[in-house]
Amino acid sequence: MALKAQVLYDFTAEPGNNELTVKEGETITVTNKSIGGGWIEAQNSRGEVGLVPEDYIEVSRSVFDSHAYKSCENSNLSIIHHSPPFHPSLASLVHLSQASNGNDPWSAWNADPSGGTNNNWASNPEGTQTGKSAPDPWGNVSQGHPQAYQGPASLSSCFVFLLSLNMCRFPGFSKSGPELYLLCKQIAKGKDKLSIYAQVGEVGPVWSYPETQIDCIVADPKKGSKMYGLKSYIEYQITPNTTNRPVNHRYKHFDWLYERLLDKFGSAIPIPSLPDKQVTEGRFEEEFIKMRMERLQGWMSRMCRHPVISGSDVFQLFLTYKDEKDWKTGKRKAEKDETVGVMIFTTIEPEAADLDPLEVEQKCEQFSKFTKAMDDSVKEILTVGNEHWKRCTGPLPKEYQRIGKALQNLSTVFTSSGYQGESTLTDALTAAGKTYEEIAQLVAEQPKKDLHFLMETNNEYKGLLGCFPDTIGVHKAAIDKVKEGDKLVAANKITTQDKVAMSKRLSTMSYTLQAEMNHFHSNRIYDYNRVMQQYLEEQVKFYETIAGKLRQAHGQFTTM
Repeated sequence: MALKAQVLYDFTAEPGNNELTVKEGETITVTNKSIGGGWIEAQNSRGEVGLVPEDYIEVSRSVFDSHAYKSCENSNLSIIHHSPPFHPSLASLVHLSQASNGNDPWSAWNADPSGGTNNNWASNPEGTQTGKSAPDPWGNVSQGHPQAYQGPASLSSCFVFLLSLNMCRFPGFSKSGPELYLLCKQIAKGKDKLSIYAQVGEVGPVWSYPETQIDCIVADPKKGSKMYGLKSYIEYQITPNTTNRPVNHRYKHFDWLYERLLDKFGSAIPIPSLPDKQVTEGRFEEEFIKMRMERLQGWMSRMCRHPVISGSDVFQLFLTYKDEKDWKTGKRKAEKDETVGVMIFTTIEPEAADLDPLEVEQKCEQFSKFTKAMDDSVKEILTVGNEHWKRCTGPLPKEYQRIGKALQNLSTVFTSSGYQGESTLTDALTAAGKTYEEIAQLVAEQPKKDLHFLMETNNEYKGLLGCFPDTIGVHKAAIDKVKEGDKLVAANKITTQDKVAMSKRLSTMSYTLQAEMNHFHSNRIYDYNRVMQQYLEEQVKFYETIAGKLRQAHGQFTTM
């Protein structure tokens, strides 16, 4: 049977590249899936044949794939629905079990009597319109809720199943979600422990930070090609401060790293999404490449600042691989990592007594309310900042230009009077008019010097804040399961020893969450101090420059 695929995103063919232009929602027929390099050959309904990126389509079969079904049975997958056709590629679309179950992730902490209808927080995850044009770089599509499953354009015709990847990696254990960790009999062994210690005072648990801060520089973007020039891409040079030896990566490598970090740490640590993938024309334009490089730099810097992520094997591989063989070997090892999802908590070893669950719940509630309020404020800054940017680059410079032209026109009129002795005045009027034209240029250029960095920081935090509902949701689901401990013991589903182990493991999860809260707050204070200082310093320079020009113009008029 022919292999059909649904197009997820618009893709515009580049001239001379044998590519096929397709539209979102279009159904195409795969004619050759062995092209390689991330491409497939396909035919559209008009009979046109060409290449389409694999990442932009969702494949589905018209007949049931029995072999794939058997492989799922052998992996102890929990199948919940099997009437529509199945394709194994869907496995990569189902994220590790999260606690939100499709509801508002914040509802666990903030009860909404309306049933969630009055709370639009995370109800429409951003970033799902990848590749579509947006009116500004900080609009709703510029940053996603990274840890929320965003899926293909439509799942109505797909085989949908509930999957926890960990169930395949820990055979004989059929739990999902936090239960996989709370009651797991086969704890991962031989893994490095992640240290958390309880700091004296009100701050509480914090991560153990390295003595030397890891950092890296993303620079020197270069255009490369493969498949005899048919496939073009941009490659970036990343230089870590630990080795000072540059490595090269394409965007797809950054995307791979993001997926690995999300898979491994997403249940415990918010992993902000990458800058969106450009799928329409313009992806090789200098301005776009510069913006992407800057945002990749911001993402990498944030990952470097996290003591757990920056020290992980997969992140170190990304920064320090030696050659192509080392890179491929490291990739295979990372993709086989068993300590992923909620099993990451098996590597965490708090250095203090168990925490009080009630106190933890109260701190979580306070934190969730704060981050939701901060998310609203961040979005307000982005809206106001975007409006101001448009005004500074549009009508405001034109107003200054009109003032300048009007003054120069008045000078021309005065010159035509024929009256002797007014050249000083007319020259001064002309100079004042030109001053206002110069001010217009300064106003138009200023947002790139100050507002840009303020907007980028808030845009980054918008994405980061969107991760926390999922992280908190996992913890809330664990709390609820531990609360059911007595009932489970009474029903002989678990032993008393199991209940004690669950409580202890919940405490480990609580340490982790609080360490992450404190990491967020310390970074927030640092980031906003830094960006506001930078913004105000540039504003001061801007207004001092304008004041200097106005004083110079003022000095050309004689005192009567």
